[in-house]
Amino acid sequence: MGNASVYPAKLSVHVLRYPIEQPVRTSFGTMHDRPAVFVRVEDRDGAHGWGEVWCNFPACGAEHRARLVETVLQPLLLGRAYEDPPAVFAHLTMATAVLALQSAEPGPIAQAIAGVDLALWDLCARRAGQPLWAFLGGKHDQVPVYASGINPDDPADTIRKKHAEGYRAFKLKLGFGQERDLHNLRSARDVVGQGVPIMTDANQGWDLATSMTMAAAMAELDIAWLEEPLRVDRPFAEWQALARQSAVPLAGGENYLGQEMFQSAIDAEFLRVVQPDLAKWGGISGCLPVIQAVRAAGLRYCPHYLGAGVGLMASAHLLASVDGLNHGGLLEIDANDNPLRSMLSEPLSVLENGVAHLGHAPGIGLEPDLQALRDCCHR
Repeated sequence: MGNASVYPAKLSVHVLRYPIEQPVRTSFGTMHDRPAVFVRVEDRDGAHGWGEVWCNFPACGAEHRARLVETVLQPLLLGRAYEDPPAVFAHLTMATAVLALQSAEPGPIAQAIAGVDLALWDLCARRAGQPLWAFLGGKHDQVPVYASGINPDDPADTIRKKHAEGYRAFKLKLGFGQERDLHNLRSARDVVGQGVPIMTDANQGWDLATSMTMAAAMAELDIAWLEEPLRVDRPFAEWQALARQSAVPLAGGENYLGQEMFQSAIDAEFLRVVQPDLAKWGGISGCLPVIQAVRAAGLRYCPHYLGAGVGLMASAHLLASVDGLNHGGLLEIDANDNPLRSMLSEPLSVLENGVAHLGHAPGIGLEPDLQALRDCCHR
């Protein structure tokens, strides 16, 4: 890794919303548009980088998180010298710790910090003239991917389309009733045949009894993982009981906040796949130690991501840097229409048997054209 010192001098935040015709459905809510919060940070030497803040829910969340970056983080960040992005992450986290408790908003504040962290890592890699995956110590630019966010309405059709685009692994949304969920999974298996990974995501939609019933019913379908069947705040004992009974490996982590929570879950030994979302908590500075702990425990690191293109590309570069190709890692790519993702992640649109090449452009390899993105949002 080259020079990682930063002295942030300018910051700007940009909120965009893309209207969609086909709502994105989960067990707990529906997205009627696709929001994005992009953060641009410029160093005093003129180098700059882009980050993204998680903002899918609630519908008003994008504007709120943008204001947190502008009014809370910007005054803490600008005009100070830091050794590296992890030093910034530590400073912003510590400086807002009491505020997060006082306002009962540890999640939104952590998401805002994550967006700044991503921008700083992109800045450092651009300044070094290296792709982010190489700046982080990676040896190759290859990233295995899977198609995610597949809605319960005719998932087989979506899978056929994505398979034609080069995808070779797929994840279905569950939580719409046992009969419908199992019908969708069987139709998906019929489309792809045996040996092709099919994953599932219940989005915290079930209790323990339902989770056990569904896990048993899915066993015959060779499901690669069952993601967030239980709520993230349920006792670890429930997760452990499900893990002992389930033939389907359990996955989770997108809603964990803090390295201590990740480590506690790893130590409790109920997850086989750990899924931090670097725009939701931690950025790269927080997620790198988590990935190291995941690997030390012999588990799979498969980043969660269902936002726009800046965060997706950062997730891809991080996965490539830790050699996801040879450790079972898979990058989540939303299968739903969203130009705020697809216009900013062109390297991920060309797949060879489910693998993308990130290339050698500096940083995350993109420079958002904000006007073009705004024009797209006001079609």
